[in-house]
Amino acid sequence: MTTAIERRVMRDRVVKVLVDAEAMLQRVDTIQQAKLVSDIAEAQRVFAKRQQLGEDLIGQAHAIKTWALARLGGLLRDTPRAKGSRGRFRRTGNSPAELPVATLADLGIKLKEAMIAQQLDALDHATQQKIAQREETLARVRRKTKAEAIRREVSLPDAKFRVLYADPPWSYTDKADAGAVQSGGAEMHYPSMTIAELCDLPIASICEPNAVLFLWVTSPLLFESAAVFKAWGFGYRASFVWDKVKHNMGHYNSVRHELLLICTRGSCTPDVGTLYDSVQSVERTTHSTKPEVFRAIIDTLYPHGKRIELFARREAPGWAAFGNQAAVSA
Repeated sequence: MTTAIERRVMRDRVVKVLVDAEAMLQRVDTIQQAKLVSDIAEAQRVFAKRQQLGEDLIGQAHAIKTWALARLGGLLRDTPRAKGSRGRFRRTGNSPAELPVATLADLGIKLKEAMIAQQLDALDHATQQKIAQREETLARVRRKTKAEAIRREVSLPDAKFRVLYADPPWSYTDKADAGAVQSGGAEMHYPSMTIAELCDLPIASICEPNAVLFLWVTSPLLFESAAVFKAWGFGYRASFVWDKVKHNMGHYNSVRHELLLICTRGSCTPDVGTLYDSVQSVERTTHSTKPEVFRAIIDTLYPHGKRIELFARREAPGWAAFGNQAAVSA
């Protein structure tokens, strides 16, 4: 068990290291120096937290790390990138012959760390200050910025809809925000959105009091998707299963299905009494493309009312479209 004297000695040592690191930060002018200060601050943050040396020391270490990473991001930004190379930079020198290519690995920097550093560097000083003081996290800042950009890029229609059909660009890399500067496959095809970003969309504002939502979700995100349809004002009722016929590799099984949830707000049972089989077998084609049979089922069950497809990749007759890959029409 740590005695009070031992704890005081540890605190004093951490304080000295952080004071020295802060002084080093004022003199940083190379990538290696910025990286070193960041590593020192992070090591002291982890130690102070494990030894329960106080939130003041943890916060001080976090702040130094934040400013060191922001400085690192600026230095990386100003380092010429080697033409035609990814994650590779040129070391500065006096002549072209003295400009060998350096990778992030050569510099001892992981790709994720470089991305975080450059994202911090791109922020205004006031926002950096909030992150340094733990009043904000980089993940939340990025989420807010992304949501604002989406709203600017595509505005929701000024109309009310009874039938909604959505295939969200789910993100599979959500992280907890708490306790870290950075805390925030499909990305190869389209910009994804986290659960929080999807929840923030004001979908409820375009819905009639009695409306139905058909929401596509993959098996790994089945339970997380509840937060989204609840935030939009809907409750779960039933589901369709799309049997894709072709198999896809998964972590726990060979995945060949996707789920189409049926959610309602108010009273919105089908206008037509036709009961379709809950399992529809249609061979999958290109990434994320959904079979038109499901839209036909929706049109049959709900022939009345205005309808909109959220995150649409193209326009469909009789449907308004909201999405960065389709024009908006109401």
